[in-house]
Amino acid sequence: MKTILLFFITLWNVTVIFSQNEIIGEELSIPSKKMDVKGTFLIPQNFSKGKIVILIPGSGPTDRNGNQPGFTNNSLKLLAEALYKNNIASFRYDKSVLQIIKNKDFKEEDISFNDFIDDAVSVVKYFKNDERFSSIIIAGHSQGSLVGMIAATGADAFISLAGAGRSIDLVFQEQLLNQAPALKDDITKTLDSLRVGKIDKNYNKLLSAIFRESVQPFLISWIKYDPQVEIQKLTIPVLIVNGTKDIQVKVEDAELLHKNAKFSKLVIVENMNHVLKEIDGGINENMSSYNKPELPLSTQLVDEMIAFILSIK
Repeated sequence: MKTILLFFITLWNVTVIFSQNEIIGEELSIPSKKMDVKGTFLIPQNFSKGKIVILIPGSGPTDRNGNQPGFTNNSLKLLAEALYKNNIASFRYDKSVLQIIKNKDFKEEDISFNDFIDDAVSVVKYFKNDERFSSIIIAGHSQGSLVGMIAATGADAFISLAGAGRSIDLVFQEQLLNQAPALKDDITKTLDSLRVGKIDKNYNKLLSAIFRESVQPFLISWIKYDPQVEIQKLTIPVLIVNGTKDIQVKVEDAELLHKNAKFSKLVIVENMNHVLKEIDGGINENMSSYNKPELPLSTQLVDEMIAFILSIK
């Protein structure tokens, strides 16, 4: 998860999963448009009727626990377990791209941001048909914030965790220019092309990690969604959370979301970073936390989320 370079009802098969804390989860496979959404369902013991939180992961090949190859922080797993301990059910799932890339016929250009939205919408519909749940809350982390706010039109509340407040082209432009100011003209040219839905075949090859032709269709599908526009559509309670030590998403992004959300509460957590951990030191400690699953989540984050969720009727 480096700055930006990271990136109807059917029966299900149930697998019992035991964590070190002896929290029991069920493996669910929920039908979606392209393929099933696979994730872990946690429901507290003696749960009769209550709330469920759908946790949507961030950018890149992120799994249900908030991890990527080489980066294990367990942020979403820890969050789900914190909810469980407060008698709140949850479902966290792997991004579909983790399954897609295993297909021998996989083509990078076939991945669309809309696939992520379809998966989230399918999950919301699935749990809406489960009478055990009085309220459905979506909590989207990082890229999952944008996915979640679009899918949240079918939910009862929405939580943005370290979500961008600007369309991804603007985020890319700012971060790329900071890293490679000498390539300003090339960066601007390619982004201008993507903004109007056109592939830039003559992009600067020094930027191939971001702008290779096979990934440009995905960027085009992502750029068309502006978080400030999408969050304005929500008429449900919204909680927006960001940390002061988030090196991927600025506090200003959270403020932009708050400004455009009709029924929102903004919480800025002192010293919390992008993977929702509290950091006392500088950049080295911050980055090392991306690979320290033993580090607990920010206590303030958990407390604010629990209070918000319990306030939903």
